[in-house]
Amino acid sequence: MPMNTPPSFLSRVAIAIGSFFAILGNAPLAAQVSRLRAGEPLAADVPPREVRVEVPVEKIVETRIEVPVEKVVEKIVERRIEDTRPTAALQLLGLLQRQARFVDFVQEDVAAYSDAEIGAAARVVHAGCRQVLHSHFTLEPVRAEAEGSRITLAPGFDASAVRVSGNVLGQPPFTGTLAHRGWQASDVRLPELTDTQAARILAQAEVEL
Repeated sequence: MPMNTPPSFLSRVAIAIGSFFAILGNAPLAAQVSRLRAGEPLAADVPPREVRVEVPVEKIVETRIEVPVEKVVEKIVERRIEDTRPTAALQLLGLLQRQARFVDFVQEDVAAYSDAEIGAAARVVHAGCRQVLHSHFTLEPVRAEAEGSRITLAPGFDASAVRVSGNVLGQPPFTGTLAHRGWQASDVRLPELTDTQAARILAQAEVEL
């Protein structure tokens, strides 16, 4: 039987008789029946009350985290300028003067001399200069190819070792004719000096007594 359907008359009689004896033997039941008869609603008839439960919520705190970022700093590399004291150059001039009288020849005003006289003097200077080069330097050609051959200069070629001339347009590779093989010194054997100031004397003055 559904809960909301009222019981029949016979059922009510049975309930009344059963309740009579139950109330006599059960004081709490008697008290509940008394409250029911006084008009107190049944628990099933009481609408559910709204119960608010406060649940603690964690407070969201925004935290700012700073991450160190490496700062790119352009590093300027200073180009070292090598010491170019003239001692070595003075040494070479001194050697050329002693072996070939090179300074004497260049400093001489040759306008009054004939070509034959200049040619004869140049032959002596040439022989002496050649001896100095062979004695104190090892010279090699910059390019191994024969002069007059066609060569190609790839991108990134050493511009300090190869000079490009003619109709130079755009960027390498460049293809052209080798006009001169170039020279480079692979070894230098200048004598050691005990007095660097003495290197300034290219040729001693001569006094005849």
